Amino acid sequence: MKRLVLFIAVLLLVSCGKKVNKEVEKEVVQKVFPKLKPNRYNVAFLIMDGTFNTELTAPFDIFQHTIFRKGIKSMNVFTVADTDKPITTFEGMRILPDFNYLKDSLPKIDILVVPSAEHHLDSDLENKQLIEFVQKVDKEAQFVTSHCDGAFVLAKAGVLNGNVSTTFPSDIDKMRTMFPDLDIRKDVLFVHDGKYITSAGGAKSFEAALYLCEYLYGPEIAKSLAGGLVIDWDVEKVPNIILND
Repeated sequence: MKRLVLFIAVLLLVSCGKKVNKEVEKEVVQKVFPKLKPNRYNVAFLIMDGTFNTELTAPFDIFQHTIFRKGIKSMNVFTVADTDKPITTFEGMRILPDFNYLKDSLPKIDILVVPSAEHHLDSDLENKQLIEFVQKVDKEAQFVTSHCDGAFVLAKAGVLNGNVSTTFPSDIDKMRTMFPDLDIRKDVLFVHDGKYITSAGGAKSFEAALYLCEYLYGPEIAKSLAGGLVIDWDVEKVPNIILND
């Protein structure tokens, strides 16, 4: 009898243990979304495997630091991807996306940032869901920006039609061949035309991001943001094309 009671007790413990483990697993996999504060610009960074670090982190740094400036409408910054799993950048950094644009309910995106990625000249352009996402966001966003070859994604989505743009210097001829109807400029670090800002990318992604901050907040705030990251900033010294004014 004692053995039977002991056997039943063990079964109950094992059963309870399984239930606890399942509850723990549910807690572990439950997604936690970033807390976006109201009265800020919502800035979404479109990331995927092969995203280049600098074109992502440079504007992310600039925009995130706006929360430390008083008297302005600062920015909520977050990442979006087509997966809940970590993406791996070209340089090997692993990043867990904040939102999955294929299934999550997304906040309204005021500013879309498209950093360059390894396959923006080939397979990414054949990703129908990616292109449709850009087209959808473009309809309501106040600004759509790209860095380096991110411009190819904007071009494929058709949002640069009728606008002047630029991209990574050595890929300008490729972009002109692929999109012959677009006006793509050389010898500039960024172009602002309408609500579109395209940049040469690389470390110069900082300049394009600082320019947008100067456009939104004025030169003093832009210089303050640049100073916080030990960057010399003077828009007059940066080769650019500004057609918005």
